[in-house]
Amino acid sequence: ALCEALVIPFQFHQLMQNLMSNALKFVAPGRDPVIIIESRTATGRELGHADLLPERRYCHVRITDNGIGFEQEFSEQIFEVFQRLHGQDEYPGTGIGLAIAKKIVENHHGVITATSELGRGTRFDIYLPE
Repeated sequence: ALCEALVIPFQFHQLMQNLMSNALKFVAPGRDPVIIIESRTATGRELGHADLLPERRYCHVRITDNGIGFEQEFSEQIFEVFQRLHGQDEYPGTGIGLAIAKKIVENHHGVITATSELGRGTRFDIYLPE
């Protein structure tokens, strides 16, 4: 089911653009990119995330891709400014896209997490209060 959250349109557009851009940039060689976007409404308790208020309702947006992925141990580091897991020659970029994405989510009093498996893809979970 679709969910509703009050967002700053320009910032939310930037958030989605940064995540889509990454999904398309980090495509595995010889593989067509697949990006799945899902959303639902649930309480913090139902979502089971430690940083969410149990009784509060959240809009949960999940973005999953089939890209090159990364080692799960880097799931926090990727949101830091200028943190790159790949060389500039291999995958060009500034290293600030995901840091900006995290700031935007936090500016909306939300939480963003990344789950990934090397060679299989990445999933971003965004939790925004309704």
